[in-house]
Amino acid sequence: MVQQFLDYVEKNQDSFVDRLRKAVAIPSVSGDPSHRQDVFRMAEFLQGELKALGADNVETRDPGEQDFHGTKLPLPPIVLATVGTDPKKKTVLVYGHYDVQPALKEDGWTTDPFTLVEDDQQRLIGRGSSDDKGPVLGWINVVESHVKLGLELPVNLKFCLEGMEESGSEGLEKIIYSEASGYFKDVDAVCISDNYWLGTTKPCLTYGLRGVSYFHLTVRGPARDLHSGVFGGTVHEPMTDLFAVMSKLVTPTGKILVPGIYDQVRAMTDEEQKTYENLAFEMKELHDAVGNQINIHDDVRSVLQHRWRYPSLSLHGIEGAFYNPGDKTVVPACVIGKFSIRTVPDMGMDKVTELVEKYVTDEFKKLGSKNTMKIECSHAGNHWLSSPDHWNYVAASKAVEKVFGVKPDLTREGGSIPVTLSFQDALQKNVLLLPMGRGDDGAHSINEKLDRSNYISGIKLLGAYLYEVAQLE
Repeated sequence: MVQQFLDYVEKNQDSFVDRLRKAVAIPSVSGDPSHRQDVFRMAEFLQGELKALGADNVETRDPGEQDFHGTKLPLPPIVLATVGTDPKKKTVLVYGHYDVQPALKEDGWTTDPFTLVEDDQQRLIGRGSSDDKGPVLGWINVVESHVKLGLELPVNLKFCLEGMEESGSEGLEKIIYSEASGYFKDVDAVCISDNYWLGTTKPCLTYGLRGVSYFHLTVRGPARDLHSGVFGGTVHEPMTDLFAVMSKLVTPTGKILVPGIYDQVRAMTDEEQKTYENLAFEMKELHDAVGNQINIHDDVRSVLQHRWRYPSLSLHGIEGAFYNPGDKTVVPACVIGKFSIRTVPDMGMDKVTELVEKYVTDEFKKLGSKNTMKIECSHAGNHWLSSPDHWNYVAASKAVEKVFGVKPDLTREGGSIPVTLSFQDALQKNVLLLPMGRGDDGAHSINEKLDRSNYISGIKLLGAYLYEVAQLE
């Protein structure tokens, strides 16, 4: 049956690409209110596809409303669907999202971002092709293949598809917890395909993600913006104070200067050290992704460890400052510096906030400024770590070997996918990250793509994984 499935996928590539073309054509940009109806339209498209394949039930959950800068907007539905209800089979929950990042031709796209184009290198170019419409449709293609072949899926499959992932997954966590003893109660394991290979040549399984704590540092002084020619040199300037404090957060070589921040970081074990051996990643891939050779570390092991298992602090921007082209001699009345810390095991979110607040407050006091300062954590998402020895990962590893003929790399990632932790905590089940796309797909960037070979082999991988799950005791 596995070979029948693999052969069917190979022979029906164009049909699957056409399905992706239809999905990419829907500009489901969740962060743009003018496209909110398109996000709803994408949800309807997926429901239609699942119903056409005879899913046992296709349901939705209403996450409520979003307060978008004072305007109430309806949140797109959480789409739930079940394929198979055999109590003798394992049940796998698959998660994906159907919203995408903004994309405009004038941003630098070589083609219309919402028209899927296949170039001469067989790359499927279009917004959402890799993140995350390709992987979502991959699961639907697995179901269709079995329906067309007259075969039952080897496991029961449950879908959970959301339309706000690119905008903070508003409303999803509440539904996950409320349905933990309802819709999700029979789930044995979770599989998410919303990440990427480490590089461009070898599949991987991902078992860890960094968390993120985001901070707003506000310095307020005069009641209004001032003319620097009249008031320069006579008042404490908020921007000067802000620069002074933010310059004390991190060094140019990436060392976080907040006292105690590294004390919580889990020590490296010999076993963990071995996981960095023979990974399919070269420094050139970092240089190509960055577009320059500005790496802090000069070897692959150090680069990946500082991306995956050590914390980092990044400065992101200043709200309230003059940033348009040209000259303006203004002294801003209030400026807000924004920075984040990527957290790792065993850093506690509350402890990180406590350390940052104390340090920033102490540094501001040293300035002797008469301005006021406020530091607050606007968002804190925890790190996530799974076990690559769990049967869920063992099944995925065997599936990779079957489809690609190699053992997968075991990787962690520097970014955050908060839903992984939500599913793990709410359902108390293992969560697997099983990527479809390559490390150079350019998700969130211009000319986002998914290689045809990754799309088709990815469909095969998702199906083979289900067969491997079914064979495990």
